[in-house]
Formats: sequence, structure tokens, C-alpha cells
Amino acid sequence: MANTTFNGPVRSENGFQVISKNSSTGAVSTSFTIDAAGVQVAPVSLADGDVSLSASVNAGRLNLVPDGTQDNTYTLPAPVAGLYFRFVYAGGAADGTDAIINTGSDTNFFIGGVTFLDSDAGSAADEISVVYSDGNSNSKFQINVPGAFDIHVFGLNSTNWQIWGTVTSATAPAFADQ
Repeated sequence: MANTTFNGPVRSENGFQVISKNSSTGAVSTSFTIDAAGVQVAPVSLADGDVSLSASVNAGRLNLVPDGTQDNTYTLPAPVAGLYFRFVYAGGAADGTDAIINTGSDTNFFIGGVTFLDSDAGSAADEISVVYSDGNSNSKFQINVPGAFDIHVFGLNSTNWQIWGTVTSATAPAFADQ
């Protein structure tokens, strides 16, 4: 269908949907809906395996990370100002493997930090800390054997990703270079 430009309000009694159609199977999936209930954005269940994320499929949506059978790496696309990804652990128990968010290159690095909630700390004073990136080359963020996490990654410009969120685990998450 061609693009259409309107001059004035666009009205619909039953809302609007953004869909995609699989060219092989013809299956239609809805990525988000706008209706009287507001905006509903369908989550993306990420595969148990290494995944290259895309702006068209994963950005602006909740990316559910599975309880993995292996360490899984989720590689971001090239950063663009305003591009946003959210990762939430979707397992029902503490994972025995790691989730790694990767920018693909040390020239596209993370700026910021995450709150670490230590699930096996000996005292309340040791339970909460912050883990920071180095702000100049850390392009991998490894979430070690998580019990829970909620991580946000936001494109600041064509080079950098801002990162923030929380990780609950017995092992601290870590930033690293490629």
C-alpha cells in the first residue's frame, strides 16, 4: 500500500494496528495497537541462543529474555539517537547461564550503570551497589546467572548507548570491551 498524507484528523472507531506479514507463510503479526484502551505494544520473546536485534522488530518493545540453556548474546544494531531497547528476564527461577548485551564494537560503547541487588549478601549494607561502564570502550554488558533483571538501553547518538536498570543475582554483572 502506498503512503497517504492527511491534512486534518484521522478517525477510527476501532483503533489502529501496526502489522507485519511474513513473506513466506503469509502469517500476520501485530506489533502495536492504538485504541480506546491506549497504546498496547506486543512484547518480543527472544530466542534461547545468540540473537542480532533489529530496530524494526525489537526497538521500543519489551524484549523477554528466556531462562537460557547456554550463555546468550543479544547484539544491538548500530546506535541511532532515540533508539530504545528494554530487556526483562522472563524465567521462572534463577538462571544458570548468562545474558550478554553486546554493541558489536568497542567504538559503540555503553555509558551509565546499573543497580546490583546481591541476592546472597551477608548483610543489608552489602546488598545494593552500582556497577558502572568505563564510559569510553565497554561494549559488552554481562548479566551473570540472574534471578531477575530490567535493563534499558537508549541510543544517545550514532556512537553511544546509555544504559540503566537493575540486576538481581548472587553474582555481580560486569561491563567489558570486545
